[in-house]
Amino acid sequence: MAYNKIIVERKDGVAKVILNRPEAMNALDEEMLTEMAAAFRELDAEEGVHVIILTGAGRAFSAGRDLRGVLESRERVGGARYRVLEEIGKPVIAAVNGPCFTGAFELALCADIVIASEKALFGDTHARFGLIPGGGQTQRLPRQIGPKKAKELLFTCEPVTAQEALRLGIVNRVVPAEQLDEAAMEMAGKILRNIPEAIRTMKSLVNEGMKTDLESGLRMEADLHKGPIAPAGEGRNRMVALLEKR
Repeated sequence: MAYNKIIVERKDGVAKVILNRPEAMNALDEEMLTEMAAAFRELDAEEGVHVIILTGAGRAFSAGRDLRGVLESRERVGGARYRVLEEIGKPVIAAVNGPCFTGAFELALCADIVIASEKALFGDTHARFGLIPGGGQTQRLPRQIGPKKAKELLFTCEPVTAQEALRLGIVNRVVPAEQLDEAAMEMAGKILRNIPEAIRTMKSLVNEGMKTDLESGLRMEADLHKGPIAPAGEGRNRMVALLEKR
């Protein structure tokens, strides 16, 4: 599929989806969001891709939703397209290279792992413009950092630095700007060492478990706890090889 506002690259089992409107700080318009969601679904179906990295071209991850679309009432609710990151089985790493605001902040919260450049900033400005989030910000943010801190960020519209985002649990790791791509690929490489079917199942268990109570989540896990699940017994082969080595 050809794309106008994103770039898709593939290398050694890793796909990179790049938001590509650098002249507009990668503001998320309808075309970009639709292309992004389509790309994630396409990559999820590709046998040769096992990890997906999402990042932005230029100096920003994304400034958020394109306000022209908001003013002209041309935008649709973005939430369903953001949820694609959670719904696909393959792990998604957000490599946040700069400002990550409002709708883009919502997008980053949907990623499985977030690695941020020291230059990254995270903030939500919906309230500044009298808008209500449509990408899940009022629901995901308090679940990830607690309701009181989430309300502070939502009510004040003040951004937080990458280091503060790390402290809050919004990001997994902060690295120098020039090392961001390397760090994202390093994380992807660690994931690639493991069995994709197990990762797909665990991603689903974590995401679905967060929607319910502990006991229900434990039952979901127990139902899938049946030993190695990889095709042709790859997991069992690895265990046998490890025991023989010992």
